[in-house]
Amino acid sequence: MTEKRDDNGLVKLLQKGNVLAFDSLFQGYSPKLYGFALKYLKNETDAEELVQEVFVTVWENRQTLKSELSFKSYLFTIALNRIRKHFNKMATSLRYLETLNYESEVTDSQLIQDNYESVLQRINLIIERMPQRRREIFVKSKLEGMSSKEIAVELDITTGTVDNQVSDALRFIRSQLKKEDIALLLFVVLFVY
Repeated sequence: MTEKRDDNGLVKLLQKGNVLAFDSLFQGYSPKLYGFALKYLKNETDAEELVQEVFVTVWENRQTLKSELSFKSYLFTIALNRIRKHFNKMATSLRYLETLNYESEVTDSQLIQDNYESVLQRINLIIERMPQRRREIFVKSKLEGMSSKEIAVELDITTGTVDNQVSDALRFIRSQLKKEDIALLLFVVLFVY
C-alpha cells in the first residue's frame, strides 16, 4: 500500500475527529516537517513551534480536509506560509527599529535574515508561476526533500520525468533571477545543494 493511500484513509478518519488517525499523521510527518522548518528558521525552538502550529491548524480544519489531495503537500504549504509570516514579522520588526533610529544596533545577521526573507518571497512568487505539475514536482523535490524515485512512485511517472521537471523548474527560476546576483547565489545555496 502506498503512502498516499494510507494518508487518504487516515485523512478520512481525521475528518470524523479520529484522534488516532491524527496521531498517526503527526508521527509520520512531524520529523520531516521539523527538518524542513529548521532548514529555514535555523532555530530548534521555532521549528518545534512551527510543527505544533501546523498540526493545530490541521486539527482545527480537519472537517474540511480533502482526502483525495496530497496531505503532505497540504502540510508543507501550511508550513511554508507560516515561515513566510515569520520572516515578514522579522522584516517588520527590523523596519520598526530603523524608524526608531536604532540602525546601529541592527546586526549583519539580521540584515542577512531580512534579505533572505525577501529572496524567499521572490522565489515563492516565481514558483507559483510555474505550471502546476512542474511546481508540484519541484516542491516535493527541493522543499520536501523527496527523492526522484519517491516522487515518481507517488505521482506514477518516471524518474526521468521528475528530473526533467526539476531541471526545467530550476532553469525557469534562474532565468527570472538573472539580474539579481545575490538572490541567485542564495537560491543556489538553498535549493540546489
